[in-house]
Parts: sequence; structure tokens; C-alpha cells
Amino acid sequence: MNNTRKAQMELVFFNRVPKVGSQTFMELLRRLSERNNFQFHRDAVQKVETIRLAEDQQQEMAEVISELPEPSVFIKHVCYTNFTKFNLPTPIYLNVVRDPVERVISWFYYVRAPWYFVERKAAFPDLPLPHPAWLKKDFETCVLSGDQECTYTQGVTVEGIGDHRRQSLFFCGHDYECTPFNTVGALERAKFAVEQQYAVVGVLEDFNTTLSVLEKYVPRFFEGVRDIYATSAEYLTKINKNNFKPPVSEHVKNIVRRNFTNEIEFYQFCRQRLHKQYLA
Repeated sequence: MNNTRKAQMELVFFNRVPKVGSQTFMELLRRLSERNNFQFHRDAVQKVETIRLAEDQQQEMAEVISELPEPSVFIKHVCYTNFTKFNLPTPIYLNVVRDPVERVISWFYYVRAPWYFVERKAAFPDLPLPHPAWLKKDFETCVLSGDQECTYTQGVTVEGIGDHRRQSLFFCGHDYECTPFNTVGALERAKFAVEQQYAVVGVLEDFNTTLSVLEKYVPRFFEGVRDIYATSAEYLTKINKNNFKPPVSEHVKNIVRRNFTNEIEFYQFCRQRLHKQYLA
């Protein structure tokens, strides 16, 4: 389970899944870069973020990352990218996952938070403001009324960063076969990538276990991470926290879970692997 030794350069590629606490992990890495003497790099905020790239775009990104000085960390919302396909050295792959239903609920309210629009409008002034009716939607009504936004149909493909139902996509890769929602094919590809390529896939719900595993399996970058978190936990846990998110009933969550069978299996697979690494 120790894929760190497969890496051919001292470079961490954190192709972060949105809404899994990745802002907290980024801040930890920023602080660790000073402590452990490595460079910190993240992709610039974009107006429209593309996570599934054409092959030439994958190669271009992989070449840019490979040319970074070692040791470095590079962070970007993007699907798993196979560097060896382009005859480039393999980085240390990292990511984090979250309960998939909690994640879609988090995204639903995150994009409706007032501060989210203030930040986006400041960065991109020409962005149109959303319709008030859309802003006032609540997740429970959205699910129970059969609203298209909260209908999660097996095999449906919805492209773009705005579709957050497919956590496995960030591990499956860029191929079209990875895009249909909740399919066995995408699940198996994602599992294979985790098992064969990823040094660590952390789990938001097992935060302390994740930090322990990162410190032991990727020590060049994560040595001292538990100490840093312990001294700043109150601040770090509030990064990107949405105080506008109301509670969602277990009844509604269970309705959504029925359509997330393979996404839930992938999440449990990652969680099981993390615990095996911790015990080892």
C-alpha cells in the first residue's frame, strides 16, 4: 500500500476534489512548505474550471508540473492524470474524499452562500448574478419535488465543475467512460488508480487518521503536520466553512443515497484503505 516509493520525483500532485476540506489541507501544506523546505504551487482561480482535459491539455499540464523545482507541491481541481503516458516521471499522488451525499449537500449550499458570489464577482466582474428563486432553493425541497438539480440518475453525464455528484471522476481519469454517474466501470477504474497510484487518499470524516497516515507515508512533505494542526485547529477547521448551510433530514439523505450506490462504495473503499495504512 506504500505507493510513495513508486514516485520518480520529489513532487506532490494534489488533484483536489472540491468540498472535501481541501482548503484546510492547502493551508496545512502552505505552512508545511516553510517548515519542511519545499515549494508550494496552486493553479490560479479560473472563471470556468475544466477538470476533464483533452489529451494535449493533459500533456501540457503534466509537462508544466514536471518542470517545477524539486521538492514541490502542485494543487489543482483536475482528474487523475497519468504522467508516464507522456514519458514523464511519476509524482506523488494525493487526494481526499468525503461522504458523497454530504458532499453534494455541501456544494448545493456553498454555491448559494452570499460570500461565494462576492468573491466570484470581485474576481470576474462580468459574471451574471443568479436568479433569486435559484438562490432561495433548499436541498430538501429540491430532492422531494424532483427538481432536476437534485435528481441523480444512474448513467447520466453532466459535464463541468458545477456537477459534483461524481467524486470518483477525480480518480477515474479524463476518459469519456469516467463521466456517466454511478457506473460500475467508473468505480473500478477509480479504485484501480487509488490502489496502484495514490500514496494517500485521505478521508474528511477521519481527519486525524488522515494526518497520521500522511505524516508516515509522505514524511518529506508532511513531517510535523499533526503538530501544526494541533496548534491552529480552531482556525483551520473554519476555513471555507459555510454557516448558511441548514441541516438536512436523514430521510432526504437516504432518498439521495439510493442513487449513490457506487459512489458510496468508492468512498468506503478509500476509507478502508486509509485504515489499513494506519494500522500498518
